[in-house]
Amino acid sequence: MRAARYHEYGGTETLVVEEAPDPRPGAGEIRIRVAAAGVNPIDWKVRGGALRDLVPVDLPAVPGREAVGLVDAIGEGVDGVGVGDRVFGLGGVTGATAELAVLSAWAPAPGAWSDAQAGGAALAAVTALGGLKALGSPAGRTVLVEGAAGGVGSAAVELAVAMGATVIGTASESNHAFLADLGAVPTTYGPGLAERLAGLAPRGIDLVLDTAASGSLPDLVRIAGSPDRVVTVADYVNAGRLGVHLANAVNDSGLLAEAARFGAQGRYTPRVERTYPLDGIAQAHAHSERGHVRGKIVTLLQGAS
Repeated sequence: MRAARYHEYGGTETLVVEEAPDPRPGAGEIRIRVAAAGVNPIDWKVRGGALRDLVPVDLPAVPGREAVGLVDAIGEGVDGVGVGDRVFGLGGVTGATAELAVLSAWAPAPGAWSDAQAGGAALAAVTALGGLKALGSPAGRTVLVEGAAGGVGSAAVELAVAMGATVIGTASESNHAFLADLGAVPTTYGPGLAERLAGLAPRGIDLVLDTAASGSLPDLVRIAGSPDRVVTVADYVNAGRLGVHLANAVNDSGLLAEAARFGAQGRYTPRVERTYPLDGIAQAHAHSERGHVRGKIVTLLQGAS
């Protein structure tokens, strides 16, 4: 198969597209013929070696954790899915940006989602839903999403709205129309946030989901009134110190199925800022590393939509 790979830790110059061995699904896994794979910060952080002590990988490694495609092989003990089914899902921390990828969590991809949308949906969806569920039911409550225009933040906004919440999202002013389209009341982040929120939510903020790790977590705790009402999916440094729950992304087929149900209902549409071909994987990683991405970056393989 053709795959993006890196043979050593380093910058985008280490990424090459080359022939690689076909992966095989183990027990409880499936293999898909990949149509599209998401590009996430974890991909370039692992590739760069910053996480080598926490997340060691075998080199050469194929970047990518999420993908969509048609099932072409099924491991032992797997039922409820057949060869030819179109699914989106998650594998290991590496392995997705290739013609074939092994998934350990998956769900049927809604027909309304393009390959690009489904390819960038899985990691953002499980992260956002995991964070929202850690806060308790958002229905009928006012939820603040910090960093609402990014991949996880935009998913969290739309999913929280679908779950019955009133959502206020922080982002730069250039992204305010984007947030409004997602169903959030937009505001800017940074100094003066508490005062701006007092005007937007006179009865206060019930729950806060931090997706930004911008250093604002102490302010978010003060805004919510208690660390019990704040969850972060990004600020590993300050969560423990402040007593804030840290929600990690997990390979959970149930969360993927829930996101897919909202997608099938037209209540959750993964947002894609830009797509790249497989041969543009270095440019895709560089785009992600520059930050301030609106939604997701996705790599399309041949024939994807």
